[in-house]
Order: sequence, then structure tokens, then C-alpha cells
Amino acid sequence: MRILRLTLALITISAAVAPAWGEAKSRGGAKGVAAGVNGEAVVTAPGAGAMEQDASRVVVWLVPLDVAQPVRTTEHPRYRLLQHNKRFEPGLLVVPVGSVVDFPNADPWFHNVFSLYRGKRFDLGLYQAGAQRSVRFDRIGPSYLFCNIHPEMTGVVLAIDSELFAVTDKSGHYSIAGVTPGKYVLHVWYENAAPESLQALQRQVTIESANQILPLVSVKAVKAAPAEHKNKYGQDYDPETLKTDY
Repeated sequence: MRILRLTLALITISAAVAPAWGEAKSRGGAKGVAAGVNGEAVVTAPGAGAMEQDASRVVVWLVPLDVAQPVRTTEHPRYRLLQHNKRFEPGLLVVPVGSVVDFPNADPWFHNVFSLYRGKRFDLGLYQAGAQRSVRFDRIGPSYLFCNIHPEMTGVVLAIDSELFAVTDKSGHYSIAGVTPGKYVLHVWYENAAPESLQALQRQVTIESANQILPLVSVKAVKAAPAEHKNKYGQDYDPETLKTDY
């Protein structure tokens, strides 16, 4: 009888304590839950200051200040930038610094990808249809891409010091997934903006909950530079070469 009464007492205590322990565990776990944060960017035209209709290709990323970043035990995932229809697809690729980007040639003709202006400097040489070459982007900043055969081919690989980033759509909206609550520095990059104006957009933000809305980002565009550029030898593209079928 004494054993039965003791067993019943233990069951009663466990039933009373279990819900409270479960609630405490849930509250503690919520502090480290990764959130998805959202935001919007607007692009103002040079001179008049009116907002551009197309606010795409603004890059926003977060660098942790007081949040422990997980120790990476594997390489960054490989990224892919396709050469197709004499275009780089996508035209803008954002990667964490140290990432490897593959450059497959999906066109039926030769390409020669190079980048000699700022960022990562490289020359992949001439390679044929179906071939692929790769580059590790180990320097922070934009690398401007060109083809030594087709001057119309231009692109950008932006290497940043974070894995928490997003690129705006045409309406200027973006969403960054996997953000742990804490303090961060918000960074912005836009191809057609002055470096000093982008530097001024940096700010500290505190992430407290899932689906938090970040402050509006207003980017001032500058007058676009001429589209012409030199080949990898610093010379004008040969007009005779450009008359070929490829």
C-alpha cells in the first residue's frame, strides 16, 4: 500500500512539473530561432531625385556583431554563372567571399571570360562549347566580367563577408532568411551608385523577431558610364573579328 501511494505521488508531481518545464524549454529555444527579415529599397534617379521604377539588383547583407557565427566544417557551396546566348546568366551573382564559381559555356561557340577591373582579377582563356572553368572569389568586392570575343557580354560577381544576403526584385523588395536574433551591420551595394554614398547607407540594426521589417534603403544612382570597354589587352575590340558568325 505504501509503495502504491508513493507511486501515485510521483505521478502527480511529474504531471504538475512537466508542463512548466516544457514551456521553459520553448521560451529558451525561441531566443536562437533563425528568422526571415524583410525590407525594401528605392533607387533615386541622378539629378532630379525622382524614384526609378526599376529598383532591382540592389544587394543588401547583414554582418553579425554579437551573434556567434557557426563554424563552417565544409566548403562554401559552389555557384554557377552560365554563358548562354552571349550573356552571363545571371548578370549579377552574389557569393560569400571564398566561394568557387563555375563558368560553363552553354553556347555553340568559344568564350574567353576575364575580369581585370577591381575585385578578383582573372583570365579563363579561350574555351569551347560545353567546357567549364572555375574561379575562387577570395577578395571582397565586385568583379566585373567581360568576354574577350563578345564585347556585349558583361556581368558582375559580388563577393561579400556574409552568408546573410538578398538581391531586390524590380519593386525593390527583398527577404533574408536564416537570421538569428542579435545585432548586425547592414550593408548595401548597387552597381550604379557612388562608393561613398553606399558607405553612408551602412547602419546597425537589431533583429528581435521573425519577419521583422528592416529600415527603408534609399540608393542614389549616378549617371551611368558609357557601355564601351576595352578587351583584356587594353585595346579596342577588332571590328573584323566582330563580323564573325559567333
